[in-house]
Amino acid sequence: MFARILAAVACGLLFGAGLVVSDMINPARVLAFLDITGNWDPSLAFVMGGALIPSSIAYLIRNKRRAPVFDTTFHVPANGKPDGRLVGGAVLFGLGWGLVGLCPGPAIAALTTGRWEAVLFVAAMLGGMIAYRFTLGRPMPAYTSR
Repeated sequence: MFARILAAVACGLLFGAGLVVSDMINPARVLAFLDITGNWDPSLAFVMGGALIPSSIAYLIRNKRRAPVFDTTFHVPANGKPDGRLVGGAVLFGLGWGLVGLCPGPAIAALTTGRWEAVLFVAAMLGGMIAYRFTLGRPMPAYTSR
């Protein structure tokens, strides 16, 4: 159990460090990337493209293993088809990212900067999660073992 928690913390720290190094915690850089008609900054396209390399390797490794290192099975969604909740969530995610220049991962990493905007964003995000859970929340979709 301790090894599993330690691995999760290490992965989270590595992910957060990558967000900081790539400057994805800077809303101005993200908004400049999204501004394709103005002063477009393509640098985040390279960050996202670079993320495909380790992700692709991880999928290849996953397909050759029966189970992850610190669990008994892989947990993947049972339904691989998009539904209304997925599409709606993607739309909200995209709107939030486009309006503010932050999304959940970079916002949490941006807390290390101490900027009030990051604190406000994370507080609003957590408030939205809590409000959803108490109003529209339904059980999470089933996962299958692979």
